[in-house]
Amino acid sequence: MTGRPVLIFDGDCGFCTTSVRFAERRIGVRALVVPWQFADLPALGVTRERAEREVLWVQDGGVYGGAQAVARLLIAAGLPWSPLGFALRVPPLRWAAQGLYRLIAGNRHRLPGGTPACALPQDRR
Repeated sequence: MTGRPVLIFDGDCGFCTTSVRFAERRIGVRALVVPWQFADLPALGVTRERAEREVLWVQDGGVYGGAQAVARLLIAAGLPWSPLGFALRVPPLRWAAQGLYRLIAGNRHRLPGGTPACALPQDRR
């Protein structure tokens, strides 16, 4: 694996795919972007269960999920996004961001672009 960060998302979820494409266009994702369905998860140090549950940012041997993956994406994007990314890493904003992320992830099948295929597996919520 290269030293380039990897952003892993659910490629079967319309909401997730739309969100990642929006980030690529508007924010400028400085990472290899790959749906978990096509990623070599073991080589990245990621389980399928985790990849199904949240967006992941893999960099320098670390795996960051959910709101912290979004924070890392924003930091890597540079200005004007990086200050927001750094802010998302500091409590209590970190806690609020993670709660909001969980709320959105748990309801992504109900959001614009979402389909029943976007629902998280029942036994892993």
